[in-house]
Amino acid sequence: MAGDKFEAGDAQKGAGIFKTRCAQCHTLEAGGPHKVGPNLHGVFGRKSGQAEGFSYTAANVNKAVTWDEQTLFEYLENPKKYIPGTKMAFAGLKKAKDRNDLVSHLKEATA
Repeated sequence: MAGDKFEAGDAQKGAGIFKTRCAQCHTLEAGGPHKVGPNLHGVFGRKSGQAEGFSYTAANVNKAVTWDEQTLFEYLENPKKYIPGTKMAFAGLKKAKDRNDLVSHLKEATA
């Protein structure tokens, strides 16, 4: 079914989505501060619940998913369904194109 798999998106559009939907709770730059949510620098290849210095829910730690393009694509559709018990208060991005664009931006901006 179309929309179930990550496909490279428009990172520039993803930057706009990050600014309006994510930046109030997350930072991207190396050494950036944690806010309501953790700093996302280095998120690709990291297990859930492992950003140093951030207090995660047990649900996030115990999910033990390794973040990559596909797992972030799935998570960002409905975080509370993907990790029941997460404290992330974001409803998700229902459109696959928006998630593709956002994940493409995150891949560039958090490396």
